[in-house]
Amino acid sequence: MKYFSYHTHSTYCDGKGEPEEYIKEAVDLGMRAIGFSSHAPLNESIHWAMKTSNVKAYQEEISRLKEEYKSEIEVYLSLELDYIPGITKPFKTWKNSAGLDYTIGSVHLVKGDSNDEFWFLDGPDTNYSEGIQKLFRGDVEKAVSAYFHQVIEMIESQKPDVLGHIDKVKMNNKGRFFEESEEWYLNLLNKTLDVIEKSDCIVEVNTRGIYKGKSDKLFPDDYFLIECCKRNIPVTIGTDAHQPAELLSHFDETGKKLKQIGFKQVSVFHKGIWIKESI
Repeated sequence: MKYFSYHTHSTYCDGKGEPEEYIKEAVDLGMRAIGFSSHAPLNESIHWAMKTSNVKAYQEEISRLKEEYKSEIEVYLSLELDYIPGITKPFKTWKNSAGLDYTIGSVHLVKGDSNDEFWFLDGPDTNYSEGIQKLFRGDVEKAVSAYFHQVIEMIESQKPDVLGHIDKVKMNNKGRFFEESEEWYLNLLNKTLDVIEKSDCIVEVNTRGIYKGKSDKLFPDDYFLIECCKRNIPVTIGTDAHQPAELLSHFDETGKKLKQIGFKQVSVFHKGIWIKESI
C-alpha cells in the first residue's frame, strides 16, 4: 500500500504549515497523493474554520501547486465540510463552486434547540462537559443521540465522499459520561452503520486522536471497524495532519490494524475517482 493523505489542514484554517510545505514533505516521504481539506467557512467567529474571503486564494493556490508538482505527486483540492441542519451550505454547492475533487463530511458542532447554540465536541474538555449540561440539561444519551442523528442526516442529505472521524463524540468522554459498551450507544452505532451501508460513503479511519494523545482508540474504533468489514463498507486512512510532520502519523500501524480486522483493501483517490487498493 502506497502512502497517501487526503485529510490535511494548512494555514488556510487551523493548520500550521503552508500547502507547499506539506507537498515537499509528502514528496520526501514518497507519498503517492496529498489532498488539502481545510475546514470550510462557517460563522466568522469560528476561528478554526477558513474565512470566506480566503476561499478563492485557497482554490487558486492548490490548483497552482497541483500543476506545479504533477510530475512528483498527485495533489487534490477538498474541504472538510461541517454539517449543521438548516445552517450550513449544501455540500454539492461547495463542490461545484470551489471545484473540489472530493468532499469530507464531518460534525464538530451539534445543534441545540436554537440556531446560535452548539455543542462543540473538539477543543478544550470544558466545551464538551459544559455543552452537555447547558444544551442537553446533563442528559448525555440525548446529547450523543443528537450527534449521531446529525451525522445520519448528513449522510442521507449531503452524501459526502468521505465520512470524517465518525465517532469523535467519544474523544472527550474518556469513560466519564457513558460507557461505550452501553446498549443505547451500540444501537446508535448500528443505526449509523445501517445508513452508511446503503450509501456510497467511505469511512475514514482517523489516526489523530491516538498520535495527539487525546484517545487510545482510532476514530472509529474496533467495534465500528469490525462491522464495516462485515458489511463491506469501504474505508480509507486519514491522519488529519495539522502540520507537515504529521502527514503519516500512525499510518502504518493503522494499515496493520485494518489487515488484522480482515480488510483486504482501502479506498484511494486517483484521477478523479475513488478506487480500491490492496493493503
